[in-house]
Amino acid sequence: MGKLTNNRNSGIPVFQISFYFCGVSIKRTIHDNLNEHLIMLRKIRLTVAIVFFTLITLLFLDFTGTLHTWFGWMAKIQFLPALLALNVGVVLALVILTLLLGRVYCSVICPLGVFQDIVVWFAKKSKKNRYRYSPALSWLRYGVLGVFVIALVAGVHSFVALLAPYSSYGRIASNLFAPIYQWGNNLLAYLAERADSYAFYDTTVWLKSLPTFVIAAVTLVVLIVLAWRGGRTYCNTICPVGTVLGFLSKYAYLKPVIDTDKCINCNLCARNCKASCIDIKNHQIDYSRCVACMDCLDKCKHQALRYAHPSKTKVEATEKKPEEGSSRRAFLTSTALAASAAVLKAQEMKVDGGLATIEDKKIPNRKTPILPPGAQSARHFAQHCTACQLCVSVCPNEVLRPSTGLMTLMQPFSSYERGYCRPECTKCSEVCPAGAIKPITVADKSSIQIGHAVWIKRNCVVKTDKVECGNCARHCPTGAITMVPSDSKNPDSLKFPAIDTERCIGCGACENLCPARPFSAIYVEGHERHRII
Repeated sequence: MGKLTNNRNSGIPVFQISFYFCGVSIKRTIHDNLNEHLIMLRKIRLTVAIVFFTLITLLFLDFTGTLHTWFGWMAKIQFLPALLALNVGVVLALVILTLLLGRVYCSVICPLGVFQDIVVWFAKKSKKNRYRYSPALSWLRYGVLGVFVIALVAGVHSFVALLAPYSSYGRIASNLFAPIYQWGNNLLAYLAERADSYAFYDTTVWLKSLPTFVIAAVTLVVLIVLAWRGGRTYCNTICPVGTVLGFLSKYAYLKPVIDTDKCINCNLCARNCKASCIDIKNHQIDYSRCVACMDCLDKCKHQALRYAHPSKTKVEATEKKPEEGSSRRAFLTSTALAASAAVLKAQEMKVDGGLATIEDKKIPNRKTPILPPGAQSARHFAQHCTACQLCVSVCPNEVLRPSTGLMTLMQPFSSYERGYCRPECTKCSEVCPAGAIKPITVADKSSIQIGHAVWIKRNCVVKTDKVECGNCARHCPTGAITMVPSDSKNPDSLKFPAIDTERCIGCGACENLCPARPFSAIYVEGHERHRII
């Protein structure tokens, strides 16, 4: 009695019972391990995305320029700046990354994409399962991309800058987030000073360009509304980078795959897909819109979704044939985008306003704008600049500010009302991600002539007030200005400045420090093409 037997009349054999429970245990273990791996995969994606977003944001907020030494490369691996800079290595790496893992660039590297995910996260707090599948607006996506390429070729740089995702976020951070950051810094500096500490120092908070500020504010509102209501609507309908990478992601090696045998059509994955690309009724995923956020993997309770390489048959089942023609057109369009950078023409810019250190100083009517050293020429600068405002944010001398000209809207230029371009500073050339400002050394900068000084006799205080001055000559770093007697026959007569245009590099020290008001008696006229002296 109480002994288990293994005859025909005793029921289920002992070894069968053992195998059954062992199988159940193994199956459950595999299920749990797979679930843990999927969750871990999403956590890794989120962690890397947060790190990228935080550090890129700090690049625009850090007015000291310290972070650029270690993390400046994050700005240079953005897709469109790398493409315009003809950085073949970065572009090729991003293309390979997309062909391997899908649009992870949009969910990890692109700060505008991660910002939308942050808005989506807050939106989910108010209402869960808020999304649903919607057909792709291919005509709008590829239409915007086509207009973007045409604008790039035609030289309509303001339109190009408006659609560039990295540049759009850069303007938001530089114009809206940076002042808040600087006010906080000034508050800490005030408190530290009261405690006899000088760990912080004050920085000036000022409006560099009203049009750029308005555009940044409108962009922020539009992004928040679109992300709150429709998730990644901007990325999948407007963003040209998203359209190009979306075409490539259709052929990605790894992507979310629906297991039809396990799927119970609960629709939970589709209700949490911020790209609205999961058609659960037909068990199809629009991979051109999927941003590889992996939220669907985390939400599926039946392991019907996996991040893997689909079989050939499944790929054919999930891809939509009507979109093949538009995909080919998109590929040709993206190829045209890469080839268009060399055909842009130079555009003239108008100088916007600024504040002088003592009294309002009016902007001289320059025939040619002053571009920072390393820009090489107006043509080269207009061809590559995406108006991301990174150089404006890090300029320690407050020389760079956005343009208000229609054709070059938001592109930076130099103006000397608040400071001048010091010969020892090369910050703008170090941080430019698009190659609009080529990297230069301090030695290079002292030999680059970005403009030349022009003296206006009727504005000079020596003539108007009959007093000695010589401020321009004393502060000229290249010794291009000397004071000569107004009367050649009388060495003791009042002295006027004489400019050696061959030695002048156009740094603007003379214009900035000239005491004449409202117009400086000496100003810098820019050069269409920079010269080496």
